[in-house]
Amino acid sequence: MTPVRPPPTPWRWIPTLYFGEGLPYVVVMTLAVVMYKNLGVSNTEIALVTSGLYLPWVVKPLWGPLVDLLGRKRRWIVVLQFVLGLALAGVALALPGPHFLGWTLAVLWLLALASATHDIAADGFYMLALPERTQAAFVGVRSTFYRLAMIAGQGGLVVLAGALAARTGAAGARDGAGDFHTAWAGVFALLALFFVGLSAWHAWALPRPAADHAAPRGAPFWADFGRVFGAFFRQRDIVRVLAFLLLYRFAEAQLLKLAVPFLLDPRSAGGLGLPTQDVGIAYGTVGVVALTLGGLLGGWVVARLGLARTLWPLLLAMHLPNLVFVALAWWQPGGLGLVSAALGLEQFGYGFGFTAYMVYMLMVAGGPAGDNPHKTAHYALCTGFMALGMMLPGLWAGWLQSVLGYRGFFVWGCIATLPSFVAAALVRIAPGYGRKAG
Repeated sequence: MTPVRPPPTPWRWIPTLYFGEGLPYVVVMTLAVVMYKNLGVSNTEIALVTSGLYLPWVVKPLWGPLVDLLGRKRRWIVVLQFVLGLALAGVALALPGPHFLGWTLAVLWLLALASATHDIAADGFYMLALPERTQAAFVGVRSTFYRLAMIAGQGGLVVLAGALAARTGAAGARDGAGDFHTAWAGVFALLALFFVGLSAWHAWALPRPAADHAAPRGAPFWADFGRVFGAFFRQRDIVRVLAFLLLYRFAEAQLLKLAVPFLLDPRSAGGLGLPTQDVGIAYGTVGVVALTLGGLLGGWVVARLGLARTLWPLLLAMHLPNLVFVALAWWQPGGLGLVSAALGLEQFGYGFGFTAYMVYMLMVAGGPAGDNPHKTAHYALCTGFMALGMMLPGLWAGWLQSVLGYRGFFVWGCIATLPSFVAAALVRIAPGYGRKAG
């Protein structure tokens, strides 16, 4: 009798799976902004085209069930990681060409679509491959390696691009886009190799849970699918719920698109004129570490006091640090240490305050009594509205900055927090929700 092999330890595949989930998102949302700024694309175009890349995450709940219908989630993961590698190679090949903007955007759309679908498959596989108790134990591991992907992308890869640009043409690396074409092509080629290797690794390392199989097809499934969506929009206070989901990050959605261009733009244009490597350190490393620490503290505070008691302090902590960008735009400090400390403060507040949003989504998805049978699908819908709330305000952010300048734009970023406060005043939160028992 052949002995039954135990499933591989989760440590063999969870860290790499969630590092691989986080990295493409960072590439599309942040690295693309830095890259296009280095290549001389205007702020208006950068904000417009990169905000549009949010769309696959906005609509992913619509095709999420197809991942259940068509094949095993393990296979989806392996194939999609290989597709991500091909898409990243496509960006590298398109960058040296004269029409790089159109071609790279087309490939980044493919990258975003594959990444959003990979998120669905990876999260579904995680729940299938682990028992509930183990799932809870590894939530922190998931989050840690997702954050490490952010540091690697926003920090390490941005520093690498700046260093490669300096080596390929020290005199023109700051002002000429030509050096950055080569540098960013090298970065994306390296990413392509990484994802092809990651696909091969997971083809071997991922377990093969018996529960990982295609869902049965047929009309009843689609009827249930429609009922799940209908139940979300029929819930009590749906208008207030949607207002909160769409407006809580209204100001941040605009500031986020112009933060990196502001750091890179010359002082004569109202920016800080930082080298690309310094942006990778200040925003991509110090900022992400501060964001993570803020999120951890926010989670602890909500667990101690509950969401109803902490919503307004968290909301203030998220939005008041927007004044940091006003101060930076007004005084234009040049020291990396001072800029890093300022960005760390702003990102810490953002991470701390964003906890309220995440806990609120869990409450909405769980239902009034926490027993909603469709909580997974409803949480996916919440994340879709979250992405929509980031995409729409970002579309006009670059144009607005070009009209107001950086000082006026960051002042507007403070005023734009007002809809968030109105939406928060209207929501109803179950007493004690989010607070740990005992």
